[in-house]
Amino acid sequence: MKTIGILTSGGDAPGMNAAIRAIARTAFANGLRVKGIRNGFDGLIKGDIYEMNVSSVADIVHKGGTILGSARSKEFMTKEGQDKAIEVISSYGIDGIVVLGGDGSFQGANVLHERGIKTIGIPCTIDNDMGFTDWTIGFDTAVETCVDAISKLRDTSSSHGRGNVVEVMGRHCGDIALYAGIAGGAESILVPEVEVDMNQVIERIKRGKARGKLHHIIVVAEGLGNSRDIVKQIEDETGVETKLTILGHFQRGGSPAMRDAVLASEMGIEAVELLLEGKSSLAIGTQGGKLMTMPITKAIKMKREFNTKLYTESSILAN
Repeated sequence: MKTIGILTSGGDAPGMNAAIRAIARTAFANGLRVKGIRNGFDGLIKGDIYEMNVSSVADIVHKGGTILGSARSKEFMTKEGQDKAIEVISSYGIDGIVVLGGDGSFQGANVLHERGIKTIGIPCTIDNDMGFTDWTIGFDTAVETCVDAISKLRDTSSSHGRGNVVEVMGRHCGDIALYAGIAGGAESILVPEVEVDMNQVIERIKRGKARGKLHHIIVVAEGLGNSRDIVKQIEDETGVETKLTILGHFQRGGSPAMRDAVLASEMGIEAVELLLEGKSSLAIGTQGGKLMTMPITKAIKMKREFNTKLYTESSILAN
C-alpha cells in the first residue's frame, strides 16, 4: 500500500471533510501518497484526480459539505464505466480507495473490490438509514440544525398563535424527524415507519388550544409526501392557522457537530489502518459506542431498525 484515493459519493453530509482530513493525515503519517478523487465515481471515470498534501486538508474540519465534491454516476453502473474506472485507478497508481457515502456508495466500493481494488467504506448520510451502524456521519448535525429551526419557528408561532408543520428529510427513515421532534419539543412526530393517526394529531392540538397553548409544532418526515394535506386538515378541523416549513437541503449544511467531527476523524484513521493491514470491502460503523467493521456486502443488506420504543415515548412527552 503506497497510494490511497479518497472519494465522496451520494448526498453530502457534515463531517465528510473531517473524515477526509483524518484519512489524509493518517496516510501521510504512514508515508503514503494520497489522491483526491473529485465528484465521486463520475470523477473517477473521468480521471478528475489530484495529488493531496498536508495543505490540502488544512482548515477543513469545521466545514460542511465535501471539498472533493459529489455526483451521481449512471456510467459507473455499467461494465464499460467500471472498466474505465479501473484503467484510471491503475494509471494513477492507486492501491486502495476509501469511499465516503451511503448504501449506493458502498455498492460502488464493493464493485471496485471485486475488480481487485482494496476499498473501505465510511457511512456518511444525514438520514442515519444504514442498518449496520448505530450512527452515520452527518446525522447528529442535521438533527441539531432541525432543532434550531424548530426553536425559531416556535417563537414566531407563539407570537401569532399558529401551528407549524415542519418537514424534515427522511424519505424512508424517520430518524431525523424522531430525534429532532423529541429534542425540539414537538407535539406530534410523523414518520414513514409508523402509520399516521391524524385523529390523534388533531386531538392533541385541540387539547393544547383548550389549555391556552399558543404554538403547535408537528414534525413530518418527507417520506410521507403529504405535508400540505396535513396542514389543510389541521386548519379545517382545529381552526388553528397553520404554516408549512420545508427545511430541505438546509439540513445538509453547516459545521459538523462535535459527535460527527470526532466520529468522522476516528473512522478516517481506522480506514487507513485497515488498508495498511491489507483489509478490503469493509464498512466501518459503531455499535455500543465502539468502532466495528463488517463486510460491505453484509452491511448494505441490513435494514435499519426504527426505535419504536422511543417513538412511543415521544407521545407521552408531547401530552
